[in-house]
Amino acid sequence: MEDKKILLGLSGGVDSSVAALILKRKGYEVIGAFLKMYSETKNPLTGKCAYLDDRRDSQKIASLLGIEFIELDFERIYRKEVLEKMFRNYSSGLTPNPDNLCNTKIKFPLLWREARKLGAHYIATGHYARIRKTGEKYELLAGKDRSKDQSYFLSGLGQKDLSHTIFPVGNLTKKEVRKIARANKFPNWNKHGTTGICFVGKIKMHDFLKEKIRARKGIVLNTEGIKIGTHEGTCFYTIGQKAGSHIGINIRKPAGESQKKFYVAEKNKGNILVVAPEGHSCLKARNVFIRKIHFINRKEKGNFSARIRHLGKLYPGKLEKKAGKWKFVFKKGIEGIASGQIIVVYADERVVASGEMKLDENKIK
Repeated sequence: MEDKKILLGLSGGVDSSVAALILKRKGYEVIGAFLKMYSETKNPLTGKCAYLDDRRDSQKIASLLGIEFIELDFERIYRKEVLEKMFRNYSSGLTPNPDNLCNTKIKFPLLWREARKLGAHYIATGHYARIRKTGEKYELLAGKDRSKDQSYFLSGLGQKDLSHTIFPVGNLTKKEVRKIARANKFPNWNKHGTTGICFVGKIKMHDFLKEKIRARKGIVLNTEGIKIGTHEGTCFYTIGQKAGSHIGINIRKPAGESQKKFYVAEKNKGNILVVAPEGHSCLKARNVFIRKIHFINRKEKGNFSARIRHLGKLYPGKLEKKAGKWKFVFKKGIEGIASGQIIVVYADERVVASGEMKLDENKIK
C-alpha cells in the first residue's frame, strides 16, 4: 500500500500494542520494532533480564495482530549517548533528564533511520501526545489524557521528526486504551506502565549513581551558614529533594525545627550543600535561564505556562529574551527548580519551547 508502511516502536506495553491495532485498522502495513536499550535490569521474581519479558510480550502482540516483528539493538549507543552523559551531568552538579535525551537522541532518530532502510514512510510510538499540521508546519500538543500526557518528554522533537511521526493513542485516555486492549483479548491489557529512567526502569537514583560516581563527603550548612551535618557528595542530590539519612544527608536540626522537613536549597562550590526547612524563601525561585532552548515552530515571546517536570503543575509566567539570553519569569516563586532539568513552555495545549534550566543570580533571597 503506497505511503502506508510504518515502523512502530513495540515495547510490550499496552499503549504501543493498541497503537499497533489502530494503525492496522487504518490500513497501514505495520512493522513492530522492539528496542533493546538496557539489559541489566533484572526481573525481581525470575532474576532474568527484564527486557526479555517485554520482548516476549511484544512478540505475542505482533503474532496476535499478524504483523512483522523485528528487534533493534541500540544498547551500545543508548549507554554512550544517554547513560554516560547522565552520569557526567550529575558529576558536574546538574540534574539531567535522561528520558528527554533518549527520545531526541536515540528513539526517534534511530527509529526513523531504520524505517527508511525498510522502506517505511512513517514511524509511530505509543506516547500520549498529539501532532497537528498547521499550514506547512507541525505542532506538538499535549495528549487528550492529561493525567498521562507525555509531551514533556517529547518537547525536544523538531519539525522533521513530527513530519513523519504518528501517535495513535494521543486522542485516547489510558482507560480507553485498556478497554480496547481487553476487548481484543490482548494478554497485556492490564500490564503496569513503566516508571523510572527510560528503558532502565524504576530504581533508586542515589544507588544507581553511586555505581559510577565516587562518594565524596562534604558539609551541610543551614541558611545562616552554620554547619549542621554531612553528606556523601553534592552530585547525588537535586534542588528541592527531601534531605535525610536515607540518601546520606545526616543533619542536626536546629532547636524548634526538629519536626520540620528539610530540603536541599543550594549546591555550592567546595562540595557544600545548603538545606532549609519547608516553606523557607530560599527554596523558591522566580526567574530561570534556559540553556539550549529549542522551539517547536518559531521563536516566541510572551505569557505562557511552564512545567519543570513530567506531569508537574503548569505555572504561569513570561518567556523573554534579554541580553541574548532566554529566561522564564514565573508569576510567583516556585520550589524544586534545579539546574540541568528540563523546562517545557506551553501555550494552552501546544508545546512552544523547551530547554535546560540554569539557576544563579535568579534565586529569590
